Formats: sequence, structure tokens, C-alpha cells
Amino acid sequence: MITISHDESAHRFTTEVDGNSAHLDYTQGGQFMTITHTRVPAAIRGRGVAAELMRAALSAAHAAKWSVTPACSYAVAYMAKHPDGTALHRHVDELLDEALEESFPASDSPSVGGSN
Repeated sequence: MITISHDESAHRFTTEVDGNSAHLDYTQGGQFMTITHTRVPAAIRGRGVAAELMRAALSAAHAAKWSVTPACSYAVAYMAKHPDGTALHRHVDELLDEALEESFPASDSPSVGGSN
């Protein structure tokens, strides 16, 4: 289990794992939180650190009764996979489509099922 810190004035959730710092940044205005960036160093990737940061951010948003908009690709993907009641989000499908288009441009259609 990792410990997540929330610096409300900096709009940042942080944690340290094995000497490596990871963070999630957000903006907040009115009743809206926009998750703008997650950063997890390569040395600690694949251990659920980004997911823990997302859970902490969504929990804080839920407690404050904020709607959440994911703006970074990880947050979009996380919220699409976890559309439970704590994720008070909007337009996730459109944002996920946008993130996928950026990651996988449609300039060439992929070959499926081997050679032609």
C-alpha cells in the first residue's frame, strides 16, 4: 500500500515509491476538476501507482461533489475502465475516442489476421 499526499494549493497528488516520485496534476474551478497530467517514472511503472493516484483524485472529487473531466490519456482510459459512481465524469467516450485517435492515427488501416 502506498501513501498519497494531496497538495490542494498546488492542485497535485503525489506519492513516493522506492525513492521515485509520481504525481497527478489537476485544475479546479467551481464544481469541476480536470485531471491534466499523470507522471510515473519508468522504474515504478506497472505497479498500480497511477491507478492509486487516480483513485485518490476521484475520491477527493467525490467528497467535494466535483464533476471530473479527464484531460490526459491515462485519466481518460482509467475512467473508461472504471465508470463507477465515484467517477463523476463527463464526455468520457468522446475523450477516449480523441485519446485513441492521437495514439493510433487512422492514416493506415491495420492488417488483421495475418497476410493478405
